[in-house]
Amino acid sequence: MTQQHYYAGTGRRKTAVARVRLIPGDGRVIVINGKSLKESFPLPAMEDNILRPFQVTSTLGRFNASIKVAGGGVTGQADAIRHGIARALLEVDPSFRQPLKRNHLLTRDARAKERKKYGLVRARKKKQYSKR
Repeated sequence: MTQQHYYAGTGRRKTAVARVRLIPGDGRVIVINGKSLKESFPLPAMEDNILRPFQVTSTLGRFNASIKVAGGGVTGQADAIRHGIARALLEVDPSFRQPLKRNHLLTRDARAKERKKYGLVRARKKKQYSKR
């Protein structure tokens, strides 16, 4: 029985949760929910956003990634994946903490949709006031 070594990290954003596994390799294989990176996130800006932790730590092309992401929308999922990759890279080498932190990649973005309040249309929008 061969045991393959990998580095794991969990990333979160809004309601999206990403489970990331980094496997030492050539860096060409990034699988997200059984699809390639280009299939899951066709926009180049989102691809750059996801690969940012690798660029900051100069590890682009050193790891293959197996990612499972659920919940949220496309942007939330992309940010959750980025957060998960950054956390997994910390397991690879603790000296990556400084550059990742400097680029705000380790901080979980806590912004989420505010809940709707009773008597209002949305979280803060009120019905138009009529004086007469």
